[in-house]
Amino acid sequence: MHLWNLCILTPGINLVALTVLIGRKLGGAWGIAVSLAGLLLPSATITCLITVGFSSIQHLPVVQAILRGVVPATGGIMLLVGLNFALPLIRRSYKEGILYLLASGVLIIVYALAVILLKLSVIVVVLGAAFLGALFFSSKSDVPLLQQEQKEQQ
Repeated sequence: MHLWNLCILTPGINLVALTVLIGRKLGGAWGIAVSLAGLLLPSATITCLITVGFSSIQHLPVVQAILRGVVPATGGIMLLVGLNFALPLIRRSYKEGILYLLASGVLIIVYALAVILLKLSVIVVVLGAAFLGALFFSSKSDVPLLQQEQKEQQ
């Protein structure tokens, strides 16, 4: 039960893995099949029913009007989430100096434009951002600290 509660707290592949393990322990291969069916079929059924229901009403004027209101609201919420992620970076960059603030602002805009205009994969942009961040924002004093830590570990 402790492991199950941890999986519920952070759902994802660990929940599926625990379901498979419990199914295997209780019933072998059939237990795995039944446990996975019990985990996945209810949500898959609900998703399919909602999709079928929406596809039958998506062309109604009232549904189109609702979507015209919901889509901009969703975009606004996503913008707010993005700003909440960027604000700590902007505050820290402001404290470090105008050059860091300018560089951070330019990088935020470049990464957003790379996804929006160039249609680059988010994974490619994040990996590129990690590389550029390590290249440009690691201070020279970090290198001796890393070397000192490596010597201490030996």
